[in-house]
Amino acid sequence: MPWDRNKMAERAAQELEDGMYVNLGIGIPTLVANYVGDKDITLQSENGMLGMGPFPYEGEEDPDLINAGKQTITELSRTAYFDSAMSFGMIRGGKIAAAILGAMEVAENGDLANWMIPGKLVKGMGGAMDLVAGVKKVVVVMDHTNKHGDSKLLKECTLPLTGKGVVDRIITNLGVLDVVEGGLRIVETADGVTEDDIRAATEATLV
Repeated sequence: MPWDRNKMAERAAQELEDGMYVNLGIGIPTLVANYVGDKDITLQSENGMLGMGPFPYEGEEDPDLINAGKQTITELSRTAYFDSAMSFGMIRGGKIAAAILGAMEVAENGDLANWMIPGKLVKGMGGAMDLVAGVKKVVVVMDHTNKHGDSKLLKECTLPLTGKGVVDRIITNLGVLDVVEGGLRIVETADGVTEDDIRAATEATLV
């Protein structure tokens, strides 16, 4: 069976190592905070928070504690707060080890499109452009295909790009793929998913 959103987030959390400072994008990546476990990971949010905890239990939400996706979160004993200028200074200055982001499209050369669909209302790019340019590793978590069954892993992106050649690893509901020279390489398949299943659902070149 393909992974669901929580399984994808759990798999993405395995990419994190002790001592990392990590930024989580909106959508499925926000769920990664629930699967950090005992690892010494510090989560950073571009709206000015360092040290995010997991989502609160129902009834324990604090409306003043939100992530960049406007979701309520919890704080830790070591949490620090600051303005967005300092937050983006951390990102642009290379202080963040990894970003786990959602995407609408990823190309076989690592191009990323994750901030807008032409004709639809968009409030802005947010921190995505800065993140893909400033962090050391970019992991994308996304469904392998869109609602019509078309591949979201393409030879070339059709939507406006967030960054060129910036994606390192892709985690989808079907498995894990790395961006390598010449295309994408299958690293791991979801339980019950075969490499043939991934090939059938992928437009990008698989090497």
